[in-house]
Amino acid sequence: MKVLVFGGAGRMGSAVAWDLVKESDVEKVGLVGRRKEALEGAKRWINSGKVVIHSLDIADKAKAAKLMRQYDVGVNALPDRRTSYKALEAAIEVGFSLVDMLEEYHRRPDPYETEGLELPEEMSLEEYGEWLHNKAVENGVTFLDGIGFAPGLSNITLGEGIRKLDKAETAVARVGGILSKEAAARHPLKYMITWAFRHVLREYMVRLNVLKDGKVVEVEALTDRERFRFAKFGKDEELECAITPGMPSFLYTRPELKEFAEKTIRWPGHFAGIDTLKECGLLDLEPVDFQGKKIIPRDFLLALIEPRLLPRPGETDVCVMWNTVTGLKGGGKVRIDYYMWDEADIEHGISSMARVTGFPAAIGALFIGRGLIKEKGLVPPEDCIKGESYRLFMEELKKRGINILETVEKMG
Repeated sequence: MKVLVFGGAGRMGSAVAWDLVKESDVEKVGLVGRRKEALEGAKRWINSGKVVIHSLDIADKAKAAKLMRQYDVGVNALPDRRTSYKALEAAIEVGFSLVDMLEEYHRRPDPYETEGLELPEEMSLEEYGEWLHNKAVENGVTFLDGIGFAPGLSNITLGEGIRKLDKAETAVARVGGILSKEAAARHPLKYMITWAFRHVLREYMVRLNVLKDGKVVEVEALTDRERFRFAKFGKDEELECAITPGMPSFLYTRPELKEFAEKTIRWPGHFAGIDTLKECGLLDLEPVDFQGKKIIPRDFLLALIEPRLLPRPGETDVCVMWNTVTGLKGGGKVRIDYYMWDEADIEHGISSMARVTGFPAAIGALFIGRGLIKEKGLVPPEDCIKGESYRLFMEELKKRGINILETVEKMG
C-alpha cells in the first residue's frame, strides 16, 4: 500500500506518516508540502526509508492529481479550508480515496469564517458540498470525512453507543486538548498550542448548529458551559467545557436525537479569559485604525500571544474525552459513557494531540487501503466504522496506547 500525506511536514501530518511506516503492508509514504526544507526535516524525524517527499503547492491541481495517481490512498492534514478543499477536489477528480482530519462535514460546509474557501462560479456552499459528494460517489471515491480526535474519535464512539440502544435520545461529546496541570500555571489562558491556534479561535467565535428538543437550533460558540470532575484512569481533575463546532455530521446522520452538542474541554478559567478577549474586541476580524494603519484585531492578538502559548522545554499536553449517550434499551433508560485520558509520547516527541488526531487518521487510511471501509462519497466516521470495523479500530488504538473506556449504566 502506498499512502500520500498532504501537510506531511506539520505536527499532525508527520505523526500520521510516523505511524504508517510501521505497518508491514505500507511500502511507501509520500509527504506533500510547499516547503522542501520542512519536508526534509519531517523525513529525518520519521527516519524511515519508506518516506518520499514531494514539494508541491496544492493550488496546482494538475500536479496534485498527477501525484495522487502514484498512490493508493491519502490523508489530508492541511491546516485550513482553502487548501483542504483544493486537495479534496483534486482527489475526487482522479478517483483517489482520501481521509481528512480537519473539516467537520464537507456535505454541509460551515458558512462562517470559511478561511479562503473558493467556490466554483455560481454555486452556493450547500450546492458545492452535495456536488462534491455526488461526484465522489460517481468516481468511486471513499472520502472519510473528519477522522481525528474531534471530529473522529468522538463520532465513532457516540455512533457505537447509539447503535447499542433501541432508541437513542441524547448525545453529548466532550473533548479537548489541555496542557499538563503544572504547565497551565505558566501560560496565558491556561493553554498551550498543540493545534493551529488561529483555527481554535475561529471555533470560539462562530455560530453553530446543535439539536435541542429535536430541532436544529443555531447558537453562539462557548455557550452551555459545564464543570465536571474527570475521575477515570486514576485521575481526579476538575475541568470545564463549552459548546463548539466539531462534529456537525450528527445533525444529518442522527436526526432522531432529541439533544446533541459537541463541547470543548479546557482547564477552569480558560473560557473566562476568552470572554475578556471577546469583550475587548481582540478576536474581531473587522479591520480597525491604529496609528494611521488598518489592523485586524485577531491577527494582532495572535502575533502577541502565540509565542507565549508555545510549549516550553519539558512541557507536555493531555487529551481528554468524555462522551455520553442516553436512550432506551429493553424498555428501560440506559446511559453509555466513553472516557479517554491520553498523554504525550515524550520518548518519541509526539504530543497527545498529534497521537489522538494523527493516529486515527492513519488507521482510517489503512482501513480504506485494506478494503475494510467500502462506502463511497463523503462519509462521516459514524457511518463507516461500525460492527467488525469498530472492534478492529479499537484494537488498533490500543496497539498505539490509546485506551477508551466504555461504561453502561441503567438509569432510574
